[in-house]
Amino acid sequence: MFKIISILFFVIIVGVILFWITPTNKSDLYVITGNKNKFSEIKKVLSIVKQLDIDLVEIQEVDAKKVIEAKLLEALKYKKGEFIVEDTSLYISALNDLPGPLIKWFVEKLGCDGLANLIAGKKNKKAIAKTIFGYAKDKNNISFYEGVTEGKIVSPLGSNGFGFDSIFQPDGSDKTFGEMAKEEKQQFSMRVKALKKLKNDINIKTS
Repeated sequence: MFKIISILFFVIIVGVILFWITPTNKSDLYVITGNKNKFSEIKKVLSIVKQLDIDLVEIQEVDAKKVIEAKLLEALKYKKGEFIVEDTSLYISALNDLPGPLIKWFVEKLGCDGLANLIAGKKNKKAIAKTIFGYAKDKNNISFYEGVTEGKIVSPLGSNGFGFDSIFQPDGSDKTFGEMAKEEKQQFSMRVKALKKLKNDINIKTS
């Protein structure tokens, strides 16, 4: 009888150990963007991510985190999975930190030339590029990760990249993002800085 109980106890212990060490099926991780260049930059750092190109309502708000959170909550209603949403802002000192999170609309309406011309006569060309990623495991678990690159606004140079890349020259370089190859841009990128924080946190939570 003692031998049978010992065997049963051993089987239970082994079962518990196998339960804890066997990996569970993780939800897919999606980044919501229709921009293939942006997705390519993200994929280089976070290889497990998948692209999801859907239109989500973007609230008109100067607080980037509120914009991101609203999008994540909408995405969680769309399908099962974990989601990443990015918001990139450009704060130009001479414009009292405008356009900020509204940079996408400024570039669409004015173009990079027009945006650079707004401060053509100003001595202060300083600008801060900031990327914030929001990561949602579910509606009650939303985290934010921020990356910042300081630099200045210059006349458009280079045809690489996207968005405001051609007019933003990061500190420590004599090139705009638009003049840099992808590998060089990654050394200065605010997006990469934020992504590395996100990747590290996901690895800690899932390890």
